[in-house]
Parts: sequence; structure tokens; C-alpha cells
Amino acid sequence: MALKTFNIEEDVYNKFSAICKKFGVSMSKQVEMFMRSQVEEDPVARADYLERLNTIRKGKFVRVTNFKERYKL
Repeated sequence: MALKTFNIEEDVYNKFSAICKKFGVSMSKQVEMFMRSQVEEDPVARADYLERLNTIRKGKFVRVTNFKERYKL
């Protein structure tokens, strides 16, 4: 196990941290699982992780069809 440092926007970190706390999951394990899924050909995810992920995906989101127009960029 290695301790690594990453530069992450504070707002993104805070939101992800809140989600992890809400669902009782380890933030570092979530990052590790994401990284593993990027480098493995056939990643295997635990069933409880997939269930929690589906719950997150069913959350309340704002549908944006034109990002530039919605946020006036």
C-alpha cells in the first residue's frame, strides 16, 4: 500500500466526500476501484458497490442538454 498525493478541486473533493460518508464507503477505496477499473481488462466489482452506485445514479440530477447555454459560458 502506498500513500499518494493528488491535486483535486476542493469543491469536487467535498462533494465526493459527502457522498462517500452518506453511503458509508471509503473514499480512498472508491478512487482505488476507479483506477483499477481503468487499467484492468475485465474489472470485477463487488455486488454491494454496484448497488450503492445504482442508488447514486438514481439521484436527483439536473438534465442539461446545452451546457454552454445553461451556465452562460
